[in-house]
Amino acid sequence: MKAEKIIPVLRIFDYKKTIEFYIDWLGFEIVWEHHFEENTPVYMEVKKGNIILHLSEHHGDGTPGSRVFIWGEGVADYHKELIDKKYKYNRPGLEKAFYGALSFTVDDPFGNKIIFNEEFDEEKHKGLEFCSIH
Repeated sequence: MKAEKIIPVLRIFDYKKTIEFYIDWLGFEIVWEHHFEENTPVYMEVKKGNIILHLSEHHGDGTPGSRVFIWGEGVADYHKELIDKKYKYNRPGLEKAFYGALSFTVDDPFGNKIIFNEEFDEEKHKGLEFCSIH
């Protein structure tokens, strides 16, 4: 088997908070939304570059407190972009992780965590300020 895409499904509970966090702060875009009929839970696809997530208000779709671990490039720049937005509910620290990565974690309003990682490069990442890992 060869996987072409892996798309995590994260449980959400509040549409307005979802838009504030994923779209307005993290910079994802809505690809599509689905409701079976009016006044039913939303199921949506959001993406940022090649990161795709499904977000669902449906009971049984995902468990609050899930984690998504993402490897990529430009983590320090993305971190700075998010910090500069001064989002009231989330100010993640940049970390040098024990597994050789530059990393930061965001917590969504529903208990889910998204961990952004980039392979640590001593030269490329010199001069960055890190918080301690807990």
